[in-house]
Amino acid sequence: MVNDVYALTHKGSFKRDFGLRDQIQRAAVSCMSNVAEGFDSDTTQQFVQMLSYTRRSASEVQSELYVALDRDYIGKEEFSRCYGQAQAVRKLANGFIRYLRTREPVNPSTRTPANRPAKKVLR
Repeated sequence: MVNDVYALTHKGSFKRDFGLRDQIQRAAVSCMSNVAEGFDSDTTQQFVQMLSYTRRSASEVQSELYVALDRDYIGKEEFSRCYGQAQAVRKLANGFIRYLRTREPVNPSTRTPANRPAKKVLR
């Protein structure tokens, strides 16, 4: 999605609409960045929060694509392709959130399920 957004925003009139161009680029990059930041978070709750930001950023990309379409910066085919990619990002984030909310809690110090003892390492 990020590559497509950058490709779209470097063509025609879109590249001269600095506000919209920069905003949609930031929203697209934010999707990736939020997943990475969430992956490195300390708790499942923090990870879920970052994935919800990812979902929101993907919605922002979709909204800005409508503006680009209405301003004739992009065609219907480009709109549909990129909109679909943003929708896929939203669905993936939703699925990941669902998974994280239903899996066994993990003990952060050992990274093992909280209701199971950590395996002992033989030396």
